[in-house]
Amino acid sequence: MIASYFPKCAPIFVFFVLSVGAMDTFIAAVYEHAVILPNRTETPVSKKEALLLVNKNIDVLEKAVKLAATQGAHIIVTPEDGIYGWVFTRETIYPYLEDIPDPAVNWIPCKDPKRFGNTPVQERLSCLAKDNSIYLVANIGDKKPCNTSDPQCPPDGRYQYNTDVVFDSKGRLVARYHKYNLFAPEIQFDFPKDSEFVTFDTPFGKFGIFTCFDIFSHDPAVVVVEQFQVDSVLYPTAWYNTLPLLSAVPFHSAWARAMGVNLLAANTHNTTMHMTGSGIYAPEAVKVYHYDMETESGQLMLSELKSRPRLESSYPAAVDWSSYAKRIKSFSSEQSDFSGMIYFDEFTFTELKRNTGNYTVCQKDLCCHLTYKMSEKRTDEVYALGAFDGLHTVEGQYYQQICTLLKCQTTDLSTCGEPVGSAFTKFEEFSLSGTFGTSHVFPQIVLSGSQLAPETHYEISSDGRLRSRSGAPLPVLVMALYGRVFEKDPPRLGQGPGKLQ
Repeated sequence: MIASYFPKCAPIFVFFVLSVGAMDTFIAAVYEHAVILPNRTETPVSKKEALLLVNKNIDVLEKAVKLAATQGAHIIVTPEDGIYGWVFTRETIYPYLEDIPDPAVNWIPCKDPKRFGNTPVQERLSCLAKDNSIYLVANIGDKKPCNTSDPQCPPDGRYQYNTDVVFDSKGRLVARYHKYNLFAPEIQFDFPKDSEFVTFDTPFGKFGIFTCFDIFSHDPAVVVVEQFQVDSVLYPTAWYNTLPLLSAVPFHSAWARAMGVNLLAANTHNTTMHMTGSGIYAPEAVKVYHYDMETESGQLMLSELKSRPRLESSYPAAVDWSSYAKRIKSFSSEQSDFSGMIYFDEFTFTELKRNTGNYTVCQKDLCCHLTYKMSEKRTDEVYALGAFDGLHTVEGQYYQQICTLLKCQTTDLSTCGEPVGSAFTKFEEFSLSGTFGTSHVFPQIVLSGSQLAPETHYEISSDGRLRSRSGAPLPVLVMALYGRVFEKDPPRLGQGPGKLQ
C-alpha cells in the first residue's frame, strides 16, 4: 500500500509494484483530481468549447489512468464532476451532456463511436479503458428527451442526470448509474423517477456504484450492499468537508467498515471549497487515504484489496450497537448539560471536567456513555460529550442518532461543535457507546491534524463500544458513533425544505 502521508515536495504520483495472485485479490486505484473549471457558467458555451474543457480534464485523467495501469491496477475511480466541474444551470450544462445508453446494448464506444449519435466523451473514456486494459469509472452528464405525454417532463423537453459510467478493460460500457439523491446546488440535473441499484460482476468480485450524497441513503447505498451483496463499492464524489463529523476520509472509512465492503472513494480536489479526502478502504482496515488542504495537486492512490472480503477470516464480526449501553446504568455525576450546534443540529453536551471520569449525556431516546482517561487535563483545551437524536433538516433531510466526544474550538463552551484542526490533550483510555435504535452506526476517530487513528489503537467490540486497546495516548480531535435511522427518513434525502450532497 502507499503510505497516507505525502511530503509537499513529492511528485504527484508514487510508483510501486504489487504482486497479485489469481483473482482472490485485485489492485484498486483512485485519483483525486484538481478539476480544471470552466471560465464561465452563467451563459451557455458551444459544444466545441465544452468539449475543449472536457478534454483538458481527461488529458490529466489519462496520465493517472496510464500510470495506474502500469502499476498493475485492475480498476480506477475518478471523481464526481471530474471532467467539467460544478456550478451550472440547466442551460449551461447542456453542451457537456451526451446520451448514455443502457449498458444492455453491449457497446464499445471506442470501436463504434457513432452508434448512439455524437458521443466523443464516451468514446475517449472507452478507449482509455481499452488501451490500458483497465476498468475505468467516470462521472459525466446524461440527457434523455421527453415530451408532454410525460407529466414530469421538464419544460425544456429533456431529462438531465448526474451519471456515473463504468467501462471494462475492453472498453465496453458495463454500468450506468443516475445519481438518486441530489445536492441543493445541483439545479442543472433532474432527480431520477426511481432509485437504481446498479451492480456488475468482474473476475475480481461484484461491484456496486453510487455517488456522493447517496452514501447517506438507504436507497441505493444500503440496498446495494445488503440486498445485492456486492463486494466493493465504487464511489465518485465531490465532497465538501464539514467538520467535525462530516469530513470525507473519516466518514467514508467508517462507512466501509460498518457496511463490510471495500470502498473506492475518489474526491475532487479544490481547497477553496474544502474539497479533499480520497481513499481505498477495506472492511477491516484503511488501506490508503489522501487529505491535503495545502496544495492544489491531484493525487493517485493504489492498494491491494481482497476480491471477496466476506469470505476472509479478518472480516469484522457483527456488532449490536446498543447491547452494552442499554444494560448499564447511566453514569451519575454532577454535570451541567448545555446545548451546542453541529452542522445546524442542536446537540446536548456535557463538559469533561477532570482528567478521568465517566459521563452520560442523553437526548430523546439516545443516551451516550463515555469512560475515559487523559494523560493530563489541560487548562487551554476543553472537551465535551454530545448526543443528538433527531431529523437533520438543512441541506438535506435524514434522521440521525449521534454520540460524539470532541474538542471545543476554544475554552468557551459556546464553541463546542465548531471546526478545530489541532489538539494537544491525549487520551490514554476511552470507551464510547450509545443506546442506538439502529444497526447502521459508523464509528470514527480523528486525531490532531485531521489524521485517522490507526486501527491498532482502538477496536469496535461486538456489544457496541468504540474503545482504546493499545494504551498509546491519542491526541483526539473527535470520536463519534454516527447512526442513521433510515426508517425515519423522508422518501428521498435531497427533496424537502433542504438538500445535501
